[in-house]
Amino acid sequence: MTTALSNRNLSILPKEIVRPVYDRAALKPGIVHIGLGNFHRAHQAWYLHRLMQEGLAGDWAIIGAGVRAYDAAMRDRLLTQDCLTTLIELSPGSSSAEVIGSMIDYLPIEDSNAPLVQRMSEPDIRIVSLTVTESGYFVDPSVGGFDAGHPDIRHDAANPDRPRTVFGAIVAALKIRRDSGAGPFTVQSCDNLRGNGAITREAVVTLARLSNPTLADWIDAACSFPNSMVDCIVPATGPNELALVQNLGVADAAPVTHENYRQWVIEDDFCAGRPDWDKVGAIFTPAVHEFEAMKIRILNGGHQVLANAGELLSVATIADCMAHPLISAFFRKVEKDEIVPYVNPVPEITPSAYADLIAERFSNSAIRDTTRRVAFDGSSRHPGFILPIIRDALEADGEIDGLALVEALWARMCSGIREDGSLIDDNDPIWKDLTTTAKAAKQRPTAWLEQRQIYGSLADNSQFSDAFTRWLGMLCENGVAATLSAYVDQGAAE
Repeated sequence: MTTALSNRNLSILPKEIVRPVYDRAALKPGIVHIGLGNFHRAHQAWYLHRLMQEGLAGDWAIIGAGVRAYDAAMRDRLLTQDCLTTLIELSPGSSSAEVIGSMIDYLPIEDSNAPLVQRMSEPDIRIVSLTVTESGYFVDPSVGGFDAGHPDIRHDAANPDRPRTVFGAIVAALKIRRDSGAGPFTVQSCDNLRGNGAITREAVVTLARLSNPTLADWIDAACSFPNSMVDCIVPATGPNELALVQNLGVADAAPVTHENYRQWVIEDDFCAGRPDWDKVGAIFTPAVHEFEAMKIRILNGGHQVLANAGELLSVATIADCMAHPLISAFFRKVEKDEIVPYVNPVPEITPSAYADLIAERFSNSAIRDTTRRVAFDGSSRHPGFILPIIRDALEADGEIDGLALVEALWARMCSGIREDGSLIDDNDPIWKDLTTTAKAAKQRPTAWLEQRQIYGSLADNSQFSDAFTRWLGMLCENGVAATLSAYVDQGAAE
């Protein structure tokens, strides 16, 4: 027997499930959030919900939004259940559930993004926040910044009243606010990008300047773009997660599972006010970059160390990768020898201690975080999480052998066939191009590095190129297990 999730049914949910104690009907909106995936609901929306549970932030409720047609399915699921979500926290030996209610509406999805633009232009919206994935920021690694030549960006520059992109919609809304006197809002990125606020500012201001330089100047001067670091492992929802919430007695079409850890570090730069997230555990500090670098390099970079090896060896989840002796040994050696040396400490934890914490979190077998999910969008994740470490190591005359093997594993994975002969389904926005290049790289390894939009000048570094070429050749000739063993044993011999 399950109870359909809705406002009306909150009081009759199973007693062990925590639910909102605040009056959701009295909530007033203050935030439009674009990108209502699992991570947002387990992280930013949870922090706001916790404030509301304390009787605070009642005028900061979230209105959800999306800019792509596929967002409509999530909108339908959430509106059917009054925008409530069941969060299930999974620890190795226990679990708990909580229904959060900080989101109160979800805007219609339209090609012109007119409902989104209109709602953001209204003065009660003081923060527009984003989780649109790393690839959603139109960053071109080959030029080191915003890709103003992308077709969607060119469209928005030529048609500012009918934007396709999130940034075009933000620019359109800010123009209305400037002209109406409603004033600026804060644009808050919650994606895994180092300097996510600065990257977001560049995207919004550069796009505005393409069509309206005066507006661009106003946005740059008046709006805030705080940098932040977000951290919580949140798997995708599939049949197992749906069954889990059903077993708890709740009919929820969009439940979210997550680990028993969260962190949110935020630069306190909000031009139109903000909720007091620090009262429920968020950290406001000007030192976001140090926290950010530690997390992005050790956690997000560590994910990439594991995921491609796991995919090639048909290891289903990140926890399974950590239980695999060879993959785990590879992970621990790369983290210790080639990532931790290029991370600065932050208050209360050293890079080595944080790496140990990440190994423990990754080993949580209750979290079914698939290697496929973690390996997704490597064309954005490797330039963001791995390549900056390689550049720092090369500049310091440090070791990059294991990181070169990480890149070779990615190239081998993009050929589209696992070691057992099974096919790897498309797993990147540019999968076809990657697959074509990966196949060519079997005969000429440097073909992979010549993807300048990914590697830039790294392709010209002989130390990196030679190591990559050696590892890719070994992967193709001897297989993944033998190659990982060669790297791990090499370290043991030393």
